[in-house]
Amino acid sequence: MILSMTGFGRAENVFEGKKITIDIKSLNSKSFDLNIKIPLRYKEKEFEIRKILNDRIIRGKVDCYINLENLEESNDVKINKSLIDSYVNELKNIASDGPDFEYLKMAVRLPDAITSRPDELTEGEWEALAKIVNAAVDRFEDFRKTEGRILHEELDRNIKNIDQYLGEVLPFEEERIVSVKERYQKSLKEFENVDETRFYQEMAYFTEKLDISEEKVRLTQHLKYYKEVMDNEDYNGKKLGFISQEIGREINTLGSKANHAEIQKLVVKMKDDLEKIKEQTLNVL
Repeated sequence: MILSMTGFGRAENVFEGKKITIDIKSLNSKSFDLNIKIPLRYKEKEFEIRKILNDRIIRGKVDCYINLENLEESNDVKINKSLIDSYVNELKNIASDGPDFEYLKMAVRLPDAITSRPDELTEGEWEALAKIVNAAVDRFEDFRKTEGRILHEELDRNIKNIDQYLGEVLPFEEERIVSVKERYQKSLKEFENVDETRFYQEMAYFTEKLDISEEKVRLTQHLKYYKEVMDNEDYNGKKLGFISQEIGREINTLGSKANHAEIQKLVVKMKDDLEKIKEQTLNVL
């Protein structure tokens, strides 16, 4: 099935007074290109988070934002009162003059006067974070599937349009060959002493050069193959891109051989639909 490279997913949850919110969005890209913004607290798990996103998102220009909000007031600062008192007393002994507040200002700057209690990332919090990451990717994938269904409908319509225009070429193709033969025969009557055998050989050669039956067969096959891959293969964006290039080659060759105004008009319509296919295929995963 078709998946779009464009996607968005959000998930959030609360773990031990911490609200964790994760947003993931992506645009089309030839490879997996990840930009991640992560709180310092979770930096040690950045590699694991990147691996989850790479394994599941596969391709696209991806932005991932992880936000952490403390919902509970916490006092992570420890003031060592006894140590500060000792500092102040020692400072007084060194210089007895001066207000106590000045000594206090100096004391709090000294080592270990004020410390912060370490709050290490626990295995339980990491498991909760990993679940939120995967939940965000789940919603991101749902978005991709929805966009993919829209892409599928548009691509299918464009492929059918090209196939229809190709079918409309047939009556003009027969008319074109008849017109060429009549023009050659008229030219033959206007000249004297013309080698008729050589003349008809040249006419047959020119008519053969105008023949587009092979291009029509190959174009039909490419259209059919595109639809088969689109309907039956996963992660098929790059392959569909290659097939669309082959479709373009056959349409261009058909146009160069057309030598007929109405066929040229149909070729222009085919090219218009092909451009839409190429643009849409760029966004297929």
